[in-house]
Amino acid sequence: MKTTYPTDAERWTAVAGRDTQADGEFFYAVKTTGVFCRPSCASRQPRRENVDFFATADEARAAGYRDCKRCQPGGLPRELAIVNRACAALDADPQQRLTLAQLSDAVHVSPFHLQRLFKRVVGVSPRQYQAARRGAALRDALQRGDGVTRAAADAGYSSASRLYETAASELGMSPSTYRRKGAGLRVHYASAQTTLGFVLVAATGKGICRIAFGDDTGALTGELREAFANAELIEDRARIAPFIAQIEAYLQGTRQAFDLPLDVASTAFRQRVWDALQRIPYGQTRSYTQIAESLGLPNAVRAVASACASNPVALAIPCHRVIQKGGALAGYRWGLPRKAALLEAEAQHAHEASKPQTVDDAA
Repeated sequence: MKTTYPTDAERWTAVAGRDTQADGEFFYAVKTTGVFCRPSCASRQPRRENVDFFATADEARAAGYRDCKRCQPGGLPRELAIVNRACAALDADPQQRLTLAQLSDAVHVSPFHLQRLFKRVVGVSPRQYQAARRGAALRDALQRGDGVTRAAADAGYSSASRLYETAASELGMSPSTYRRKGAGLRVHYASAQTTLGFVLVAATGKGICRIAFGDDTGALTGELREAFANAELIEDRARIAPFIAQIEAYLQGTRQAFDLPLDVASTAFRQRVWDALQRIPYGQTRSYTQIAESLGLPNAVRAVASACASNPVALAIPCHRVIQKGGALAGYRWGLPRKAALLEAEAQHAHEASKPQTVDDAA
């Protein structure tokens, strides 16, 4: 089984740091007490030589260890159990709109405590979770061919006006356009050779919807056609040329920021991540952990990584500036060699720009 903590050294580091993300990945047992725990257990930490590691709770029990009464490794942590009950209450009836007070009454905790727990575990607030559930129900109904009015009612939207207010963020287009699977949407695109290979840029009437790098223009165009299945795709080099010019200037180091209108729809959480990425200064990097912490969600590291991987507009939303906590580059939608080249070029250009000018330079 693939694990995030494959070695005993990594497991011990997680135990020493009481890493909550390691919970469920493995368990540790203490020879001197005969007890086994979750990695995040708040009990007094044992000496390394007294610790054994197990992949499952059953393996620890088979070796003669008993469950820790403090962290209860044999069951769900209390906080996770509370969030699971809250999700079950929200999932029971997607049409129902529960207030935070009603939801907290259902799971028997205070509204403030529930809001904090829910965001820490799920990555979004209960309100955003309900909105995502309604959006999913709406998409399913429209894809089945249901009319917009009926689909909206079945998904729990209180009125047609409310549906159209939120449609752009939840569908990326109007409900009627989505129902036709993008038919009627016009997308202009063009590709060009760059120092990172070919780049394809696509734009709707509202702004850029795709910036993608690759080694073959045919493959990039094919991916665009798949993403916008029934939209009208028009190759228009003149229309896209100003956008490509900004990208070329950026890659050459003569431009450090973009002035591009974007048309990218996403969930509330992913949009928060993308906003955070755009605040990373040119020539600098942040770890996935730092991004999660900046959002007030220190346990949402994997969700942050997923949001980075789903970014449809390379460079404009600089997901290449996010690396692993230890400094490794991790993944990149358009290839690790491109990510490495971007970071190296940005660091070099930023360093050169920070050098004080000499008289000869000014001349």
